[in-house]
Amino acid sequence: MKKLLLLVGFAGLLAASNLNAQTPAAAAPAPVAKTPTTEDRLADIEAYINNGARQTNAPTALATSAGPGHNAWMMTSAALVLFMTLPGLALFYGGLVRRKNILSVMAQCLGIAGIVTILWFICGYSMVFAAGKPWLGSITKFAFLNGVDSAPNTDYAAWVSHNVFSMYQMMFAIITPALIIGAIAERMKFKAIMLFVVLWMFVVYFPLAHMVWGVDGLMNGVWNGDAKIKAIDFAGGTVVHMSSGWSALILCIMLGKRLGFPKEPMQPHSMVMCMIGTGMLWVGWYGFNAGSAVAADGVAANAFMTTTLATAVAAFVWPMLEYISRGKPSILGFCSGAVAGLVVITPATGFVDAKGAVIIGLLAGVIPYFAVTKLKGIFGYDDALDTFGVHAVGGTLGALLTGVLATGKVNANLTDANSYAKANGLDKIVANHGLWIEQLKAIGLTITLAVVGTVVIALIVKAVCGLRVSEDVETVGLDVAEHGEEGYHG
Repeated sequence: MKKLLLLVGFAGLLAASNLNAQTPAAAAPAPVAKTPTTEDRLADIEAYINNGARQTNAPTALATSAGPGHNAWMMTSAALVLFMTLPGLALFYGGLVRRKNILSVMAQCLGIAGIVTILWFICGYSMVFAAGKPWLGSITKFAFLNGVDSAPNTDYAAWVSHNVFSMYQMMFAIITPALIIGAIAERMKFKAIMLFVVLWMFVVYFPLAHMVWGVDGLMNGVWNGDAKIKAIDFAGGTVVHMSSGWSALILCIMLGKRLGFPKEPMQPHSMVMCMIGTGMLWVGWYGFNAGSAVAADGVAANAFMTTTLATAVAAFVWPMLEYISRGKPSILGFCSGAVAGLVVITPATGFVDAKGAVIIGLLAGVIPYFAVTKLKGIFGYDDALDTFGVHAVGGTLGALLTGVLATGKVNANLTDANSYAKANGLDKIVANHGLWIEQLKAIGLTITLAVVGTVVIALIVKAVCGLRVSEDVETVGLDVAEHGEEGYHG
């Protein structure tokens, strides 16, 4: 018994000794939050109103709180961006397919919303917005949204809660692969689409989004002083529209044409539904573009204005071209023009003025129109709902025009007022009208990643489960064959 007691006592001494070795004897007391002075409060209120960096560094309540107005706008914007996919894109694409496939489009939109949310929670947000390498963030830092709480992540916003920012950015991650389904509508297996999206997010979207928007991203010309490609993309010309549009082209070519294309008529089954979806996309896009200011500030106000101007102009120009060439302006032309205007203005919306927005609207109504009406016929690919013609061509056009029309007069982040822009020389590049060269570099890298990544992923999916439904399924329609339901009865 004595030996046992001695042994226990010796073990206790060792444990105490080890604890003392790990805990400094004179550990500094935890900082005590001081009561903010009137000067502290006034300085931070002024910074909040101007969406500037916090002025107080002391451990006060002001140092960790989010700004209610900015937070409210960002939560609203996040809801608006989700509204673009569900129900906006679902109705827009759903109206354009034949009635036997409407539910398949809606199931794909819902399925993508679910699977991308899960990936975002597990590691997607961390891979995009945690600091890491210039081409990819950390897989583990924010994994399972660890540490993503209501305090701001000041790498991206001084006054917006980290969890609100993460949810806002998740909506971009949801809609991007959903755009791809327009090109492969009516003929790809549901399970193949889900597997493709999972792999595509890791291979294309997460790396590209980090390169463009990540705090240490390779192409983040505004916020990374060490960016190798000093490009700018306000709301997703490269990240969203180019990546999805160019991937859509490759995937629809590898998948093959729909049965009967182009000999049989494949008219949209409901232009009413398409028009309603277009209206929802236009409304939701204000969250997409103006929300990308990550604040309710002057930049957001400018983005709101330029989005409206470019979209309205393009929505008028496209059907007028139809009027000239065909004698009748169609509702589909109005809808296509509006979406093209929204796409092309996206990368530029917070960087251009009203005149720049009108120029973009004019070109958005013309160039994607010819891509849809002429290019597809020349090369013969079956881009079912014109994802390539609108999003790839439009996104590429928008990225280039951003380099030509961006001005520091509406966004001080392009001038030496932004220390990061000054550090990497972006301010001088913009002032000397050389930004379009940096934009071309970003365009080239984006296309390469999207095209090569899609080829590899499509081959993997084809080997695992096949890409395309059988001819019998395609004839009957994907609604009944893959989902056991019909969109309409009677």
